[in-house]
Amino acid sequence: MSDTVPQAIVIGASAGALQALSALLPLLPADYPLPILIVVHIRPDRDSVLAHLFQSKCAIRVREADDKEPIQPGTVYFAPPDYHLLVEQDHTLSLSSEEPVFFSRPSIDVLFESAADAYGEALTGIVLTGANEDGAAGLKTIVDAGGTAIVQEPQGAYATAMPEAAIARCPQAKIMTIEDISAHLLDLGRNHPGRNSRS
Repeated sequence: MSDTVPQAIVIGASAGALQALSALLPLLPADYPLPILIVVHIRPDRDSVLAHLFQSKCAIRVREADDKEPIQPGTVYFAPPDYHLLVEQDHTLSLSSEEPVFFSRPSIDVLFESAADAYGEALTGIVLTGANEDGAAGLKTIVDAGGTAIVQEPQGAYATAMPEAAIARCPQAKIMTIEDISAHLLDLGRNHPGRNSRS
């Protein structure tokens, strides 16, 4: 782990995601200085209501990610159904219909690996509740790039498989309760040098 100022946060969740994210996102203030990119496993034939649902609950901006969109601070981006969400080197978003990973598109690994490549040690990756192994390899990529890895404590997760796989792959990850993850996100925002410079 380094003292580099964080530039972005990526989060992956699957089964139990709604409950876990509801304990994190609504607590973030409108002037939160970091972008947050989120992949939740959702069925490809179903419209995602996540962005709309959380926009009504949150002070921070929440939207569904668009292809070629520049990443803005203080914004939560949800991957749209049936598309992988990637971060490009110029910190724009990219959507892809490449093959599913662990039967999932969007894939947490795809987001985490591309974001690690773009942000390096300035990235924080968080794996939450879920019932498969998606996210474990991506979190390892974040660690290898010098970023920070956080995993929800399996005992408190709705589904333990995803956190357990992430911990097995990244034993150096910080294991936190959902309440501690929430407090950590708030601390990242409070201590960020860009917070008071936002217009």
